[in-house]
Amino acid sequence: MGTHDGHRQRMKTEFLARPDSFPDHKLLELLLFYANPRSDTNPLAHELLDRFGSLSGVLDATPEELCKVRGMGEHGAVLFKTVKELAGRYLTARTRVDDIARNSRDYYALLRPYFFGARNEQLCLLCLDGKGKVLGIRKLGEGNVNTVSITTRLVAEAALSLNAAAVVLAHNHVSGIAFPSEDDVATTDSLAPLLARLGVELVDHLIFVDDDMVSLRDSGFYRP
Repeated sequence: MGTHDGHRQRMKTEFLARPDSFPDHKLLELLLFYANPRSDTNPLAHELLDRFGSLSGVLDATPEELCKVRGMGEHGAVLFKTVKELAGRYLTARTRVDDIARNSRDYYALLRPYFFGARNEQLCLLCLDGKGKVLGIRKLGEGNVNTVSITTRLVAEAALSLNAAAVVLAHNHVSGIAFPSEDDVATTDSLAPLLARLGVELVDHLIFVDDDMVSLRDSGFYRP
């Protein structure tokens, strides 16, 4: 039995019994067991959190950034990227339904996976038929850390390609603040009548930040 085997087994047992109670550094330490089979991974877990600021910061870090931390190596970087990708796909699979989307809560559940762990601003369009049945979700673009371009042509082409009668526009703010900007409100107000001429209703515009979301319609910034 190796030096750390007893500690590792206790950690695994504790995690399986109470996973929700595990602090972030212990989750990273446990995960790193599988990339570093012999060494003590507790100091590395703490160093990663110190360097990247949070668990999400660690998982959002690029492989190149991760490998700069002594003790990580390629195995650890690949493991972290795999975990993040699995988490995103899990959320997508849980929300991939043939549902009728009726309100902002339904829209949130469908669109949230598309913004999971996003480091840049990006734009998505939820397309619905006349009864609110989900026809599909289109990712329309990705911008730099501060902005993503919303063009009428992109939105219209995506809506018409799925024969949508109604659409929900969604983008994220990487600033950490979900409150709509003046540009967000202006874009919504100018886009709605243009889509209406094509027979497509702009139902809502959602802004995502981590696990938070603001509906411009619900909050009174948009009145279709």
